[in-house]
Amino acid sequence: MRELWLIGIGTGSPDHITLQARQALCAAALILLPKKGVDKSTLAALRRRIIGESGASAPVIEFDYPVRAPDLPYAQAVDRWHGEIAQRWQSALTGRRLQGPVALLVWGDPSLYDSSLRIAERLNPKPRIRMLPGISALQALTCAHAIPCNTLGGEVTVTTGRRLRERGWPRDARSVVVMLDGACSFQTLDNADTHIWWGAYLGMDEQILERGPLAEAAPRILTARAAARARYGWIMDTYLLRRMSESEGGSSHSARSGTIQKPWA
Repeated sequence: MRELWLIGIGTGSPDHITLQARQALCAAALILLPKKGVDKSTLAALRRRIIGESGASAPVIEFDYPVRAPDLPYAQAVDRWHGEIAQRWQSALTGRRLQGPVALLVWGDPSLYDSSLRIAERLNPKPRIRMLPGISALQALTCAHAIPCNTLGGEVTVTTGRRLRERGWPRDARSVVVMLDGACSFQTLDNADTHIWWGAYLGMDEQILERGPLAEAAPRILTARAAARARYGWIMDTYLLRRMSESEGGSSHSARSGTIQKPWA
């Protein structure tokens, strides 16, 4: 593998694929497709749909993601896990004569809370790497709710559910975007004056949106998330938190609460 393209594919909707990403998929000599998560076939089918609708004709090679060791300290487990993933990438290509770049589809955006670039750095020999941006979950979430990511002149912190649970509300942050949170860590926060904008399956037909004061919206989110996970076998979600007492005084967007339907549904 002399050249590796990390292609952001958005949050699951083929409509989120940029023209640049479509062109790259069509120009690739081979496409690596990971099978990961609790329902590997469903997620792989979504990726195959995106590849098909892009017009790409390159061979698609599937590989299974290893499971991160749950009994090791976090940093050690992730380091070992990344090494195993890099080995899976190389093993999938063993014995293949490549006449061009290899493309790897990255959920969301390769530059935002994704480790594909770090994993690629472990490949030996190291290929030339090209990154193509995708629609991030942060963009998809705020656009779905029709809200700005930041308050006027306010800081925005992007963090993970694990760090939110361990450290609480980030210092000096007025708005907090939480990604990679399967534990609904917003439950650990003080509800007073905190609003949440939550979304799952962003941009897809299955999209679910909830927003409102955290104390009111949290039970709805937990119920909706559990039902969707049971129905589809997988879920990808993210959310934005904002302390309204520190915001611009409560805009019409902030005052709304409840389940939001897609305008074209």
